[in-house]
Formats: sequence, structure tokens, C-alpha cells
Amino acid sequence: MDKQELEASVLDLLADICDDDAVREERDVDLFDAGLLDSMAAIELLVAIEDRFGVEIAPTAVKREEMNTVNKIIEQIGKRL
Repeated sequence: MDKQELEASVLDLLADICDDDAVREERDVDLFDAGLLDSMAAIELLVAIEDRFGVEIAPTAVKREEMNTVNKIIEQIGKRL
């Protein structure tokens, strides 16, 4: 999977989980501060990442600040692929 495919897939996933297409436009906004993600949605996201990409990211493995924007989430997944 190349970077462009990864980005498109993560954007689709986040738009679905956050129930908002704003994640496609504002890729550096803090998703928690913007009210797009909460703790339950974050766990749903981690499970979806494992299902879709085969990448396991334990909730305790990364700090919230390392996965609070679209671009940071893409970066964390890319590191593990």
C-alpha cells in the first residue's frame, strides 16, 4: 500500500467513525478538541485500524498527542506497516 492509498483509506475510516467529512479538509486539527473523537471513538478507531491494516496499536502504546490529528494517525499507521 502506497502513501496515497494509506491516506485515502484512513480518511475514509475517520470520516465514518467521526461521522463528519471535515476530517478530510482539516487534517491537522486536534480531533478530540474539535469534538470529532472521544475515548470510545478512539478505541473504535484502534480496532478498525487493526481490522483494516493489520496494525495493532495498543491504547497504552501511544500518547493521545501522538494520534490526535489525521496526519498523526496516518504517520503512526505508516510506521507500523
